[in-house]
Amino acid sequence: MKPAITTPLLLTALLWINAPSLKGQSAAAVTNKSPWNFTCTVQAAPEWSDLFKREKGWFGGDGIFSIPLSGVDKKNNQGNDSTLLLFSDTFIGEVKDGKPLPGYVMVNNSIAYLKGKDALPQNIEFYHKKGDREQPETIFVPRTSTAVKPQLFWLGDGFVNREKNGTLYIFGYKVERTGPGAFDFITPEVSLIAIPHGSAPPFRDQKQIPMALHITSDRWGEGNFGGGILVNTKWAGAPVPDGYVYVYGCIGKSKNLVVARVKPKYFDVQESWRYWDGTGWQKQKEALKPLVDSVSDELSMTPLPDGRFLLIFQVGGLSDKVGMRIADSPVGPFSDIKVIWTAPEWKEGMWTYNAKAHFNLSQPDELLISYNTIADDFWNAIQKDATLYHPRFIKLKLK
Repeated sequence: MKPAITTPLLLTALLWINAPSLKGQSAAAVTNKSPWNFTCTVQAAPEWSDLFKREKGWFGGDGIFSIPLSGVDKKNNQGNDSTLLLFSDTFIGEVKDGKPLPGYVMVNNSIAYLKGKDALPQNIEFYHKKGDREQPETIFVPRTSTAVKPQLFWLGDGFVNREKNGTLYIFGYKVERTGPGAFDFITPEVSLIAIPHGSAPPFRDQKQIPMALHITSDRWGEGNFGGGILVNTKWAGAPVPDGYVYVYGCIGKSKNLVVARVKPKYFDVQESWRYWDGTGWQKQKEALKPLVDSVSDELSMTPLPDGRFLLIFQVGGLSDKVGMRIADSPVGPFSDIKVIWTAPEWKEGMWTYNAKAHFNLSQPDELLISYNTIADDFWNAIQKDATLYHPRFIKLKLK
């Protein structure tokens, strides 16, 4: 059943159009590269992938962001901590013999709560909004907009801000259809969805704060901030904290990585944001300069114990390759791309995209990484395979 406003294929098609030639860094990228001085091994994490193979209720979703509700994003999850999982376009219904039964629907976003860091079915609970007749509905819907036509939210990254009374902030990308064609849509606005501490789904007390975080650059291209967040504070568990929240975005056909930063106390104050121009932080976002290229619209930047940082992404946004770079700071310099995984689903006829790490869900000696899957002929394909549209997982071990 197709939704009235958008389809998950649209997002992937946009990734495909904007995919760069995967040749490494652009001319804008830093040339003083951080060296590789360790080895790593990667293996599939089937217990995590299987956690999202479901037969009732939630059975597929686009994207997955993981937000530790304690506000502490490090490998100290003791088993009782809760993590909020965010999804965009989501399928809800019943599955039999691997196929969705008639009557399944798609909503534009959903969530789940995961207790602890073990991939056990009893530890996870999925949520979507329910209508008057119990029909599935979207949780987050834009309330304020300058658009004339209806909009919906796709979700970006988020975090719990201990300096704002435990407020949960989530990036919401407003998607607006402009015509009947597959590529007739725009994402013209970004909002911060602010949820007070202790609020429960469907979060009726949420606030939506418009932010000028959509980028249109004649030189670098178009895109949004919010595809990855690094909370580099002491209370978040950062090894070398500087007290800032770094917010990353992906813009343009070359999949350029850009970054802004702000103090947590002023996270929802637009005038407090500063943008990296290659040498320093500027108030004008027009001054921004990409760090590297060939990243994905969703990604992660994870602190390492030695003070460096690990960037995880899908190479070029849409490809069979999960890549990583090492950075000496939240803005680089970066190493070359190291491909750590070639997705087997690609040879099975699926598309794979938007890899990222989930630090809070990782074991002490590992880093849990997800990537998404979809297919070209999506609407026909999902009728034959209900497991098509959910995250897959791998584990990275650094030595």
